[in-house]
This record gives sequence, structure tokens and C-alpha cells, in this order.
Amino acid sequence: MITLTTDFGLKGPYVGEMKVAMLRINPQAKLVDVTHAITRHSVVEGSFVMEQVVKYSPEGTVHVGVIDPGVGTERRAVIIEGEQWLIVPDNGLATLPMKHIKPRRAWEIDLERIRRFTGWRVSSTFHGRDVFGPAGALIEKGVSPAEFAGEIPLESLVKLDLKPKREGDLWLLRVIYIDDFGNVILNLENYERPKAVELPDLGLRIPYLDTYGQVKPGELLALPGSHGYLEIAVNRGSASERLNLKVGDEVRVRLVQKSEGGETDG
Repeated sequence: MITLTTDFGLKGPYVGEMKVAMLRINPQAKLVDVTHAITRHSVVEGSFVMEQVVKYSPEGTVHVGVIDPGVGTERRAVIIEGEQWLIVPDNGLATLPMKHIKPRRAWEIDLERIRRFTGWRVSSTFHGRDVFGPAGALIEKGVSPAEFAGEIPLESLVKLDLKPKREGDLWLLRVIYIDDFGNVILNLENYERPKAVELPDLGLRIPYLDTYGQVKPGELLALPGSHGYLEIAVNRGSASERLNLKVGDEVRVRLVQKSEGGETDG
């Protein structure tokens, strides 16, 4: 199985070109479209989306991600092998999904050698069709990456700085995803469940609950969300619009561990 995550959109031939190029190399491949609607050039958003798919994919799955604003430059096209495979530009896209695959080895794809497998030239602006897609098709077919790539140190891979930071009793967090409902997902997981969440820069204190319908329509809440990351939402509304937040924004957050009258912060 090969999953596909891109920022290509659905207008134009790009998704179709990449998929038929892959099937030309590996006609038996099962292609799963995760999304082609990642916000253009948003490597952070793409990394989050790929992570969620990796967490529920079986061993051996090949994940092709193409959010590649540096296409045609000296940025590397890489393959990461673990319990699953990641085939991505070396721009940090692998940061979050790589946490879940137990990576063992990495390779840089050689454009000339991949061209010998495809039989067509490598465009300087469409590596999804000419490099990443074919590499995924070859790996899923059982071809060793050593046939068209050179091994590189795992520690040399580019990683995004997505670790949450502490400032006293505050967390300094980043927005890593906003879904179609306007729910704001922040880069904090594995935290102690609070009673409430404060956003001091916005002068807000909101309840921490389990699901959206536990507040009235139009009201804010915080919750763990389906992915385990701290999420800010509005029941039947858009938290991103209400709070004027977008992917990449920094947000200072205080987790309030006790209710009014006996609260401690953490």
C-alpha cells in the first residue's frame, strides 16, 4: 500500500500524472489518497497529516509526501526506512511521522538513477511525478533503495522544531494544524489533563472537556481531540476564525489543574 499526501490541489493534472506514473512502474500498487489539499507549501501541516496516517498504517506501508517548496533546488529527495517507509523532500516533512516508524536507515534518491527506471526525464519542477512517486512505486514493488539511492546518515535529515517549550508556568506552543471545522491543534501531547486552559495573550480561560457538545453552540472549549494533541475548538463554529490563528502561529498556554478556589497551574 502507498499513501499519497500533497499540496497539489485537485485542479489540473498533477495528482493524476503522479498516480499513473506510479502505476506504470508498479501496476499492482494500491494507492491511497490521504489528501491533496495541504495548504500550499505548509510543511508543518503536511508533517502533522502524514503522522496521523502513519500511526494507523500496517507495517511495510509506503508513505509518499510531496509538500516541496524547494523543488529543483539542492534540497535532497530522501527515503527513510523503518517499520514503514517515508519518501519525502528533506525539508522537515518527515519530522512527525518519523516518530512512529522506528527509523533504521535513510537514502538520498539519485535523479539520474531513478530516471533509468522510469524512462523519462526528471522535470526540475515536478518531482512528485518524476522522483517521489516512482521511488514509492519501486519500494512497494520490492526494489531495494540501494538500486537508485545512496545511503545517508539518519541524523543528517532536516527536522522541524516542533517541541513544545516552557516559560515558567506557561507553555509556548505552535499551531500545527487547522481542520475544516476550524479546530486549532497545538503541538502539545502526553500532558496531564487540566481543568481549564488559559490563553493569557487573548485574555481567555476556557474549560477543558471531552467533546464539542459539552458546551453551548458558539462557545469555546479545549479538548484532547482525536489525535491526542491539545485542541482548541468552538462548538459548531471556528476557533481559528474566533482567535485569528493560522498554522505556524505561536500561542502561550497555561494548563490550570484545579478549579476555582484551589487552583494550581502546570
